[in-house]
Amino acid sequence: MPLPIQDVERELTHTRRVRFEGYKRADGLWDIEGHLTDVKNHDFTLQTGVRRAGLPVHDMWVRLTIDTQFNVVNAVAVSDAVPYPGGCESIVPEYAKLVGLNLAHGFRKHVRERLGGVHGCTHITELLGFFPTAAIQTFAGERRQAPDDGRKPFQIDQCHALDSGSETVRRMYPKWYRKKTAENVQG
Repeated sequence: MPLPIQDVERELTHTRRVRFEGYKRADGLWDIEGHLTDVKNHDFTLQTGVRRAGLPVHDMWVRLTIDTQFNVVNAVAVSDAVPYPGGCESIVPEYAKLVGLNLAHGFRKHVRERLGGVHGCTHITELLGFFPTAAIQTFAGERRQAPDDGRKPFQIDQCHALDSGSETVRRMYPKWYRKKTAENVQG
């Protein structure tokens, strides 16, 4: 269902697109690719000149190669369009610092520590925040957990619908359902 129609006239001025694709590689590794673009529908004046309507202000890519345990084994970033040519794209080699991180264990925190602020590109670093869930979606159906192997399914307690005290968990994962009490509701 789309958002409700606005009852105030408006004009589109900016479009940001973010796309992720996950690839299963022949060598047993996985590539997760993220692509971010920012485009104005009007000529846009930058310090470096005018960017014509429809041409990207930002056009940036990141590819993380991961193993089945979500460990980053290779990382590459590319900036095809930037607002400050000669400056922005010079930081992309720093994204090799992602190698060794794990997408499922503190990834976003480690990215901020290594590449936050002046140590990285705001837009590329922001794009990286979506990689953990993109990887999980890429693996969905590939790493099936046995229905009752004794381990709590990874998705429980990771979102509102799958809170261990929710009706959804009670119906779909009764073994892992935990009735809410006054004590655990208050935190």
